[in-house]
Parts: sequence; structure tokens; C-alpha cells
Amino acid sequence: MSALVTPLTELVGVRHPVVQTGMGWVAGPRLVAATAEAGGLGILASATMTYAELETAIAKTKTLTANPFGVNIRADATDAPQRIDLLIREQVRVASFALAPKQDLIEKLKAAGVVVIPSIGAAKHAKKVAAWGADAVIVQGGEGGGHTGPVATTLLLPSVLDAVEIPVVAAGGFFDGRGLAAALAYGAAGVAMGTRFLLTKESTVPDSVKQEYLSRGLNDTTVSFKVDGMPHRVLNTELVERLEHSGNARGLAAAVGNAAKFKKMTGMKWSTLVRDGLTMRKGKELTWSQVIMAANTPMLLRAGLVEGNTHAGVLASGQVVGMLDDLPSCKELIDGIIADAVERIEAMGKLRG
Repeated sequence: MSALVTPLTELVGVRHPVVQTGMGWVAGPRLVAATAEAGGLGILASATMTYAELETAIAKTKTLTANPFGVNIRADATDAPQRIDLLIREQVRVASFALAPKQDLIEKLKAAGVVVIPSIGAAKHAKKVAAWGADAVIVQGGEGGGHTGPVATTLLLPSVLDAVEIPVVAAGGFFDGRGLAAALAYGAAGVAMGTRFLLTKESTVPDSVKQEYLSRGLNDTTVSFKVDGMPHRVLNTELVERLEHSGNARGLAAAVGNAAKFKKMTGMKWSTLVRDGLTMRKGKELTWSQVIMAANTPMLLRAGLVEGNTHAGVLASGQVVGMLDDLPSCKELIDGIIADAVERIEAMGKLRG
């Protein structure tokens, strides 16, 4: 198969410029290893794992693939420094962050040979982490699933490319070779995809939930502030509809209950949850209502993506869900994307007179 050599493939040491994002409850060892074996960069989602579970997940992934993979870490988590030490000790190739990590953490990872790739939502944030030493950034436009911003990828991507000189990976709205070819034409070093990888054979999401995704169209997602107080793109469901029309008091009461469930499941202490909340409030400039609402996210996503209970849970989704109608293996998916992208790039080359 023809290869596409980009700054991302050279930086990380993968064959193809395709990234599987660190989706909570979804991006476990099986999916990450399958992505890595197919030549892409798979990223473990550690935000919904305890430290011990992350240790086990890294070890399991390493038994399934010898290829590079990454781990997504919450930079504002109380135990982020310990998790970073674990990545260094286990020689994980990439550290991915949903929030900008402190400069000292970036320096520590880079000194140990770990590639640092934060996810950002604006050019100013890209400039900040680039100045701190980040090796690359992932930029997600408003089409993407989960927490998202208001600016479309087609505008956000070039604004970030103009702002920094480090490799930029495009996310939000990508699912095939056309998208990869377009992103490379913009100047990106590759694409990152979440919903597309959620809908693969190796994804551990229940089959009934996968079919729910496949049945949806382009207008079947909602950007809701009622899930956790921040813009969150999810599938339209009866639960989301109820949340959208619920009062703030009801939402806060549900969030407190879900925080208690998450605490029991992870074994976290209330003091740790409070410290994380204080850090989140300061780092994201959130109100206390938004911090409390954020406790909803892990349990609502778990109900839908792990337990398959779409009546009690939410289903994070990008708008690309309306373009998807199959469940390929990770290898079939990545091979198809690369072959299609190469063909389209070669066709564009022939446009020159």
C-alpha cells in the first residue's frame, strides 16, 4: 500500500497519519491495539480509569501490539503527575491531553522522550502550548463529538495552522479518505477521529448501541449544555430531550447523585473529587454549577457506551454519524482511508496543466 509520510508519522513513528482519539469508556486496549496494528495512532482514554486500571490497560495494550500508542490524561486531575510518571516508566510513546498541561509537565515528558500532543480549541491555545514545548496539537472543530466549540473545522484548522509551526492534527468531521486528503491540503499533518473508530468491530461499545448510531442522520446530534454545563455534542435521545427541557435545580440534583456513583465506582475520596472540582473551576473558569454538572459526564456516558442503556445514558457523537453505515475493522478502515486519500491526492496532481 502507498504510504503518506507527514510530520505526524515521522514524529510518532506510525505508518499512517490517522489518530484514534481517547474516548472515555470506549478507547480501551482492544481498540487502541487494533488501531496501532493497522498503522494508526491509538490513544487510551484514562480519564475514566483509576490509576490501577490505567496500569493494567497499558500492560494489556503492550501485549497486543509492539507499535506506538498513546494515553490521554486529564491535565487537571489530582494524580496527573503520577500518571505521567507511569507513562514515562512504561515508555508510552505519546501523551495526549484534553486540557493544556502545565509547562513543567511538558518538559518532564519531553525529557523522557514522550511525544506531547494536547488537544486545543483555538489558535491562542495552540500558540500557548507550542511556546511551552508541545510537539504537536490536535484541533477539533465544532462538528466533533463530546466537548466541542462553536467554530467549524474548515475555519478553525487554518487559523491554527497560521498560528503555529508545530504539526497540527485535524479533528471534527473526518471519516474517510476525502477528509484526510482535504486536511493534508490545508496543511495538517493528519486527522483524528472518534465516532468513526467507535463504530468499528474492535470497539467494545454494545452492538445495540452501535446500531443506534448507524441509524442516525446528519441532523441527529445536539450540542447540549445540560449534560455537564459545557457544550457537549451528543446523539438526540429521549434523555437528552428531557435534560434540555429540565430546570437547573433538577440537573444539579442529578449531578450530585452521579458524582456519588462515580466516587463509589472509582474508589475516589470526596476530598479528591472536591480538589479536582476546584482545579477544574480555576482552569476552565467555570461556575460552581458547571463544576457540579460536570460530575454527570462519566456516569451518563458509561450508562450508554458501556451498559448499553440509552434511556439512562448519553451517547457522545460527532456529526459524521450521519455519514456512517458500516462497522469495519480498524485495519479495513485505515487501509481504505489511506488508499482513497492517495488516489485523490494523485488525481489532484493531474489538475496541473
